[in-house]
Amino acid sequence: MPVSKPRMPTYFISHGGGPWPWLPNMRAMLKNLEVSLARMASELPERPKAILMFSGHWEEEAFAVMTSARPGMVYDYSGFPPETYQISYPAPGAPEIAARTADLIAAAGLPVRLDAKRGFDHGTFAPAVVIYPEADVPVYQVSMMHDYDPGRHFALGRALAPLRDEGVLIVGSGLSYHNLRLFGPGAKVPSAAFDAWLDQTMALPASERTQALMDWETAPYARTCHASEDHFVPLFTALGAAEAEEAVRVYHDTDLFGGVTASSYRFG
Repeated sequence: MPVSKPRMPTYFISHGGGPWPWLPNMRAMLKNLEVSLARMASELPERPKAILMFSGHWEEEAFAVMTSARPGMVYDYSGFPPETYQISYPAPGAPEIAARTADLIAAAGLPVRLDAKRGFDHGTFAPAVVIYPEADVPVYQVSMMHDYDPGRHFALGRALAPLRDEGVLIVGSGLSYHNLRLFGPGAKVPSAAFDAWLDQTMALPASERTQALMDWETAPYARTCHASEDHFVPLFTALGAAEAEEAVRVYHDTDLFGGVTASSYRFG
């Protein structure tokens, strides 16, 4: 009988701020995040054939799939030192797996297109350099859709679930709190309340958990923590690909940037 491949878990990670692994002060503040990301490789059943990153920094009118064999870099941040605009994360792309990904998305009746020009944004290369610092595992991205529709992004995750049995690690890369205008002490109460709701929601039975996340705007301080939900949407796809499986919190901080509570989760 054929031996079945081990199934990859999926992750929703809070990916930190800008090019933080290259900035000593930010790296020190995010030391707990770094530990959680560095631990990921040891939590996997085998070395991935590829990592599919679903970043909160790429959105299109359809689900776009990165197909470049050698993706470039997208420095989608501002106000950082000049050297951070020369960073390179030279991981190869995964064109064949990307084509398979696009086929799965199309088969689910979701809008999809291929993108041969897109490079790695910091929602991908900042965590990836901690997970696989040698850049020796292929990496590719799939975009969000502009509408941020929870149901559509859950459906994307369900469509991509077969990749987990094909050696692909699916990572939703965002932030559990993302309000760039409210850092410091003012973030303490809303981020802690929203994070507590999120942790309680992750412990619900699968069907209730999905519904609660579909209705996420009713959570405490939801729109304070996510005035725009671009950094929360990756959670829907990461969980959609492991919808019936247990959630485990793998990272938690309570005083980032002077007051922010943030978390990351593994599914499966």
